[in-house]
Amino acid sequence: MDTALKTKLPDEEKAAGAPAPLAKNVHTLDEHIVEIVSDSGEGAQKCGQSFAAIAARKGNGIWTVEIIPAEIQPPARSIEGASGNRIRVGASSVTNGGDETNLVVAFNEQVLLGRVREGELKHGATILLENKWRNDRDPAIVGSYVQAYEDLLEAGYQVYEIPMEEECLRLVPDPKRGKNMFVLGVLCNIYSFDPEMARNQIAFIFNNKSQAIINANFELMEAGYAWAEVNLDFKYDIPAVKATVPQIVMNGNSALALGVLASGMQVCAMYPITPATSASHYLSEIFEKVGGIVHQAEDEIAACAFAIGASYSGKCAITITSGPGLSLKQETIGLAIMAEIPLVVVDVQRGGPSTGQPTKGEQGDLLFACFGGHGDAPKVVMAASSIEDCFYSVITARKIAETFNTVVLLLTDANLASAQQPFPRPEFTDDWVAPPLDQCTLAEGAQPYDWDETTGIARRFIPGQPDGMHCVTGLAHDRNSAVAYDPKINQEGMRQRSLKLATLQKSLTPPPVFGDPEGDLLIIGWGSTKGAIEEAVTRLRKDGYKISSMHLTFIQPLPSGIKEILRGFDEVMTIENSWSDSLESEIIDEDNRRYSQLAWLLRARFLVDIDCWSEVKGQPLKPSTIIKVITEKMR
Repeated sequence: MDTALKTKLPDEEKAAGAPAPLAKNVHTLDEHIVEIVSDSGEGAQKCGQSFAAIAARKGNGIWTVEIIPAEIQPPARSIEGASGNRIRVGASSVTNGGDETNLVVAFNEQVLLGRVREGELKHGATILLENKWRNDRDPAIVGSYVQAYEDLLEAGYQVYEIPMEEECLRLVPDPKRGKNMFVLGVLCNIYSFDPEMARNQIAFIFNNKSQAIINANFELMEAGYAWAEVNLDFKYDIPAVKATVPQIVMNGNSALALGVLASGMQVCAMYPITPATSASHYLSEIFEKVGGIVHQAEDEIAACAFAIGASYSGKCAITITSGPGLSLKQETIGLAIMAEIPLVVVDVQRGGPSTGQPTKGEQGDLLFACFGGHGDAPKVVMAASSIEDCFYSVITARKIAETFNTVVLLLTDANLASAQQPFPRPEFTDDWVAPPLDQCTLAEGAQPYDWDETTGIARRFIPGQPDGMHCVTGLAHDRNSAVAYDPKINQEGMRQRSLKLATLQKSLTPPPVFGDPEGDLLIIGWGSTKGAIEEAVTRLRKDGYKISSMHLTFIQPLPSGIKEILRGFDEVMTIENSWSDSLESEIIDEDNRRYSQLAWLLRARFLVDIDCWSEVKGQPLKPSTIIKVITEKMR
């Protein structure tokens, strides 16, 4: 391939009319990773989402990763300001964002350089670069563009210049409102997607716009498709197999919101916080249609208190937040645990501490989720590991919260929140929702906290239930809910609340082992790292490595059988998106090393020497990175 290929249409071709397509071979691929990056507000994310949706409609496996700058509106043409989407397209199911990018479309060279410097592009990757900057009025911009172009060629990238603005100006007065659809057409041509599927997708995303706007976007997409057919000398095809069952494509936050509906919960109270907010946006559009309410409170504390009040009235409510919001909710979460009011709390984790990296993913809230708050406040902690899991985990969380009259904290993160993946369309079942409330007259002498001595579970009293009147308090109380500071009563209350976790633990099955039940190394993970870990393990096992993995859904309580699984392996290590000290640092040794959070938890629980590896770069873990870490460990 000629790395210096110019893509500007020659004048003689323009004069002669429509030029003939370039001769090209269609290369069949198992998968490819594509990025579209621009300044914020130029539509690269919508282009990427549309491209992914078209691939999914075709039957390809997809996984998307949003590229979001740390600032809400970073300066234009800045290395730190890249905004867009990364799409992994496969011939079969895709479970994670994959390794480095194969092809990138960049609206300017600065956002592109940001991706290069972050190591996100594969060596020799194909770059399609907007060329308007070569003729900019500002000599400094021209110089920057030319230097970047030459440096990229020298580094071995395949660089194609694209006259995006020039071509879009033929059709629309403002190319900023058209480049993304032009690029969508270019990509549909490159990856052999049917233009009719692209038109259907455009009609879908602009369904609330006028027909004139929809038609203009049709023309832009078609122009990009035709331009690529004439000017690019390569084309790909990623075979697809149509799913045998209906599929839906959505991101993790939308799956959470859909799970809220499916679970039968009717109230979601939250305060806007990145990256959790889009879950409430989705709910706000659809919740009222099924009798639900989204309550935007004045702050995080009020949101949690509102949800507890709604739950107290007879059903279970949910509050959705991120790390800083979870901190603020701790006292009210403690109230729900003490008063034994069911509540589901979702923490869409982001980088920390403090405001940290609001738009980046991390798994730094695990220990805080388990042990945050004052006093002993046992709660159930679960973690979703895929987009589909975000949907079903909410249903499970609601069931547990109402069965045990307690708080269930569900952990997701920014990597799941914005990633898209197809999964089988859920078929509703009555088992998902709670049975009707029993509001019959209570037996004489019934106590609101008549704890079962074996399980710690007490029958839930509903406000207004005949003969069930009692005071609800966050203070230590006896079985009649009377405030009591007697040592034996306080001890009893603590014991009964703790028994609930033990009872739930007895019902949990051991997590499955991915691979053989015995070997040289067991990798343990949780949350959004599942796909990358299992892909890395699969590749390594093909190379003869005796390794397996295990992924945890329930983290508090931990299921039975884990210690027996650990005994089948010579070594065990966790892989996480949280901080851990590296022994390669001069000052770090076995006496002062800080382990990643799951490693801390498992070492304390099972008294096993569990190693760990982690990183907090604000990016999803890559299978190739995990492979490198494991191979170095096993030398």
